Amino acid sequence: MRAAPLPPPGPRLIPVDIGHPVYAALTDPATAFWALVDKTRVDAELAGGALLDGYRARFDEFARELHALRFGLKPSGVYLNPTERCNLDCRYCYLPGEQRSGGRHMPAQTLLDSLQALKDYFASTLGGSGRKPRAIFHGAEPLMNKDAVFTAIDAFADDFAFGVQTNGTLLDDAAIAFLTARNVSIGLSLDGPAAAITDATRRTWGGQSVHGKVLAAMEKLRGYGSWSVITTCTGENLPWLSEMVELFHAHEVPTCMLNTVRCTLPGARGVKPADADMGRAFFAALDRSHALYRESGRKLVVANFANIVLAILAPSARRLMCDISPCGGGRAFFALAADGSLYPCSEFIGLPRFNGGKLVDGGVDAALASPAFRPVIERDVDRFSPCAECAIRHFCGSPCPAEAHEMNGGMGRTGAFCEFYKEQVSYALRLIADGKADDFLWDGWDEGTETTFQLQ
Repeated sequence: MRAAPLPPPGPRLIPVDIGHPVYAALTDPATAFWALVDKTRVDAELAGGALLDGYRARFDEFARELHALRFGLKPSGVYLNPTERCNLDCRYCYLPGEQRSGGRHMPAQTLLDSLQALKDYFASTLGGSGRKPRAIFHGAEPLMNKDAVFTAIDAFADDFAFGVQTNGTLLDDAAIAFLTARNVSIGLSLDGPAAAITDATRRTWGGQSVHGKVLAAMEKLRGYGSWSVITTCTGENLPWLSEMVELFHAHEVPTCMLNTVRCTLPGARGVKPADADMGRAFFAALDRSHALYRESGRKLVVANFANIVLAILAPSARRLMCDISPCGGGRAFFALAADGSLYPCSEFIGLPRFNGGKLVDGGVDAALASPAFRPVIERDVDRFSPCAECAIRHFCGSPCPAEAHEMNGGMGRTGAFCEFYKEQVSYALRLIADGKADDFLWDGWDEGTETTFQLQ
């Protein structure tokens, strides 16, 4: 049995150079507390004063809040993988090619039975909160098994908040009409502002381009409130990330994600960019998104970066659970594979050792307690180097456990983009220092939040 998480050692502040001309950050990684102080006053603040005294008085409260966020969550969402098949052969996919080319579909009745079991489970975790659990149909390509998916959405419309993450190639007019009429969130994928760039990583098994089909789907979704586009950032498309932002803004995409490629399987590692190159392109794209907002008054929220900003400003308000340790896998969500097996996250479905058993056999609770899930649920950056010594470890979380395990040799290792995450946190803190952070967040992000510490 693994030992309980260690209690934080007590209040301590660590200075962090965030690259700002005036301000530095003081952080306590044990609680994710932070403050921006004039660089000339860092030594004085560390020696004592109102800031340190105020923090000491709230230390226990902040430690409890972070501990509850890290270790007290219960699942409230599920990624549903209704098929192993995909009509694309993307170079960086986290699912093995043999599954995607010739895998199985989940029968419609099995999917319905699974959702009934999941409905019963979430009733126990969400209780009388009034919240619907999230159920996202996910990759491979869920619309390869469209009839089963649409049947399930209609059957459980009152019980789940549904979403579909699709490559967009099968989103014909009828599919769009069905999904939008039921307020299903729709996520697409596009890796380049021009076909040649997209085609470098995302093509059909026959080598055909899908760029035009995704653009057509984006145009049909213009004006719909619940859609987004993911760009997977690789060595093939980094020089064009700013152009991607311009394309998304022109198509009135409400939210996008500029995700670092997940390096779980070897194919993805072949297109992994260097951290420094990733940072330069990513921050240039963020700068461009901000310029477009200032010019037009219309935001394009880059959700994965917005989540980092929220992790700093309001940790419990973050919308994604990758950037925290332990991550959301097996804590905030889990994944159901096409064969009915449960995994901590879809990222693990190609790794049999993380199979937690069949939903219909042992149920969710058995999977959560299984040796397949526990290493993910118990991955704790406070317990391994270099994360344990890192001042920003709870704004980052050393993602992703699947890629850390497969690429770097174990759960007690960093993910693939350690230095990039450090720079991302510094960039976010500079925006906060300059009063620009709200420009990068969803309107109304702070509704229902409460300021618990403020010292001018």
